Amino acid sequence: MILGRVIGTLVASRKEPTLDGLTLLVVRACDVDGNANGGIAIAVDAVGAGVGEVVLYCAGSSARQTTVTQGKPVDATIMAIVDEIAVGGESRFKKD
Repeated sequence: MILGRVIGTLVASRKEPTLDGLTLLVVRACDVDGNANGGIAIAVDAVGAGVGEVVLYCAGSSARQTTVTQGKPVDATIMAIVDEIAVGGESRFKKD
């Protein structure tokens, strides 16, 4: 799984029919403090995440193993919304 922050939405009026009804979000990889530090992915939202939230997402074949994405042509899926990150007993990120 990859830690990321949702930075936007993607709307596609024409797409593969199996993607109809799925929400597509723009996610940028981030560090444990919630700061951007990596590339951008377009991910299917399986949990109701919103812009600005820190999330866990997976890429590759793992992205097709959720109830929402099973058997669909996706390469990234948001699987969790992060509430808090603690490293070495120290809280590094906490959702507002």
